[in-house]
Amino acid sequence: HTFKKGHKIQIQVQSTWFPFIDLNPQTFVDNIFYAKPEDFQKQTHRVYNDSKIEFTILK
Repeated sequence: HTFKKGHKIQIQVQSTWFPFIDLNPQTFVDNIFYAKPEDFQKQTHRVYNDSKIEFTILK
């Protein structure tokens, strides 16, 4: 893909857009579409190291 001058992109890293704005119970269930309220567990994500994404700029 080619972005025109001035265009911006946004990258989001998260765990609960499965497949697209869907809930992840954070526990094993046979079928997530039949997960019960008690199957859902609070999840905490910690970042221990920096990370980066590098893009090549073509001219």
